[in-house]
Amino acid sequence: MPRADLILKLVRAGRRNDQQVLDQIIHEIIAEEREKKHQVFADRLEDSLAITERAGSQDFSHHVDQQVKQLFFEQVPRVGLEDIILPPIVRETCGEFIEEQQRKELLQSYNLKPRHKLLLAGPPGNGKTSLAEAIAFELSIPLITVRYEGIVGSYLGETSQRLRVLFDFVRNRRCVLFFDEFETLGKERGDEHETGEIKRVVSALLLQIDALPSYVVVVAASNHPELLDRAVWRRFELRLDLPKPDKKQILTWLERLEKQLKTSLGIPLEKVTEQIHFDSFSDLEQFGLDLKRKQILYGRDSELQGLVKKCIHQWKERMKPRNEGEKTWRTDPS
Repeated sequence: MPRADLILKLVRAGRRNDQQVLDQIIHEIIAEEREKKHQVFADRLEDSLAITERAGSQDFSHHVDQQVKQLFFEQVPRVGLEDIILPPIVRETCGEFIEEQQRKELLQSYNLKPRHKLLLAGPPGNGKTSLAEAIAFELSIPLITVRYEGIVGSYLGETSQRLRVLFDFVRNRRCVLFFDEFETLGKERGDEHETGEIKRVVSALLLQIDALPSYVVVVAASNHPELLDRAVWRRFELRLDLPKPDKKQILTWLERLEKQLKTSLGIPLEKVTEQIHFDSFSDLEQFGLDLKRKQILYGRDSELQGLVKKCIHQWKERMKPRNEGEKTWRTDPS
């Protein structure tokens, strides 16, 4: 939002004594200053805000800095949208999502906010984490991945308190906040087997998500979306499915592998797809890494076609179906 509009909103909120709006504006200013690399000023604003919050809450932790480091991993994204293979509708929708964030000032001039909450569903190994990283890459903001071992506590109210610390931290930063395996926290509250504590955690989580400003992008991924609370679905403006790769996508991935190897695999790519049943992009990635290792270990002057055939044979053996589609992972035959 333009600085003049922020100042105007700040004055109006101050005259109305609207503490909630005041806090939201200050959080937005802090995020803008951090984006401009004005870390000292942003830290001073954040400290001033924290003093006010501590004054109004006796149980507010005095060790937020130590606590918050245990709640997430922060990384600089290195994978863009062009680096991953997506269904056309997913790529198009994500492009629009990113454009809304990049042109948020235009939307805000019409009293509209960009969408900033995205739910990804689908079987494991098909690009949910990579897509979250790609969105952060395209927006040039850090990716913050939630650590559940740091969030989930064994005492009553501990998990909700840690969630509050996490959301207070990200509220001051432009970032992508990523929840992998979101069903860990967002379970259906109607499940009779779940405790009252879990239900309170879900309620606290949803309230915190609702309160996030639009410059904090929330991406949640779930391998089991059927386990998510029904209210969780309504919180996300976009819900996308990332299915297993189809034959066309597998061929595209193998073509990219040939470009990385700077040579042909020596056999038609269609034959590779016929002989190995790739269940996920993760399988494809491991196949490619396996082939690259063999090329290095056996020498780059080795006949690539022979290495490819060896690799295909090993993968066929390791991926023989068992017990209605389950896989057995065997030691590579010598």
